[in-house]
Amino acid sequence: MENTLARRPCTTSDFEYELPPGRIARYPAERRADSRLLVLSRSTGAIRHRRFRDLPDLLDPGDLLVVNDTRVFPARLLGRKPTGAAAEVLLLRPVRSPGERVWEALVRPGRKLGPGRTVVVAPELSVHVVDVCPDGRRIVRVESPLGVREALARFGRLPLPPYLQRRDEPMDRERYQTVYARREGSVAAPTAGLHFTPELLAEVDGRGVARTALTLHVGTATFRPVEAEDPAAHAMDSEHYRVSGDAAAAYGRCREGGGRVWAVGTTVVRTLESVAVGRNRIRAGPGITDLFIHPPHDFRAVDCLVTNFHLPRSTLLMLVAAFAGLDTVRRAYAAAIDARYRFYSYGDAMAVIP
Repeated sequence: MENTLARRPCTTSDFEYELPPGRIARYPAERRADSRLLVLSRSTGAIRHRRFRDLPDLLDPGDLLVVNDTRVFPARLLGRKPTGAAAEVLLLRPVRSPGERVWEALVRPGRKLGPGRTVVVAPELSVHVVDVCPDGRRIVRVESPLGVREALARFGRLPLPPYLQRRDEPMDRERYQTVYARREGSVAAPTAGLHFTPELLAEVDGRGVARTALTLHVGTATFRPVEAEDPAAHAMDSEHYRVSGDAAAAYGRCREGGGRVWAVGTTVVRTLESVAVGRNRIRAGPGITDLFIHPPHDFRAVDCLVTNFHLPRSTLLMLVAAFAGLDTVRRAYAAAIDARYRFYSYGDAMAVIP
């Protein structure tokens, strides 16, 4: 099927759609792999409705499944200013300093938290604003008699997406992490991976499918909306990644053997496309990427994509449209809405195949 919008430059308004009330998944499915799975063919536009537990049926021996093993940390700090007024600090990433005491952060209310201001989170934890960055972020110093990570584990909260319209609950400590999360550093989960269970991964392994992990720590790039009507005018925030030598070798073996590369989530796509050397090799090592993928884009490193359903006008939706074609994705989203799929971070999934 020809994707008439796949190769022309798009406007941000092209990525609008209406989601009926109540379709945002405010809580996860009772069992991870019971989420629904819309299977979309890039070439024909054909749509099938499955369950996520059926995903192994789509993979072939020799394929490579690539996941993001980042782990969300309790980055949201709720406290009060010395006046007693409520305040909030969202830690983003540490600035090099002894003991990870200095961080980039977002604060609320921004106008009231300039340099020299302090937010008291608990008797053992406060946050002191050191400087204001040109983009409005803050440089803050975490002050605690405890180690910083211990203080965050005790007093921090998971930074759930605001559209869930609720505070984090005890179950989110487990369910807003993938089962393979290893490397702490994200302020949002790589949500396409939330549907996997150890049993499902074992089934994938048993089918002769290779599996590897890379790390991209999810920052504000994931949830910053595109405000410019021309997507090319949008500046993507940078995010840190690491690709191991083992991951690069697994990628090379897959390509040499004629297998397909499956990216679990948009974060994996951005990382692989950032480190691709031609089609058959990727670079190992740490790095920073601000790659913004939107139509048109020539994909080099990914053949199949597992992803959730994304917000209108978001960079994530633009990436999926660049991969599958905008008109094809529009039809898939319309079909998902008609079939009452659950949307966004805790919602259902889509597999985009050739």
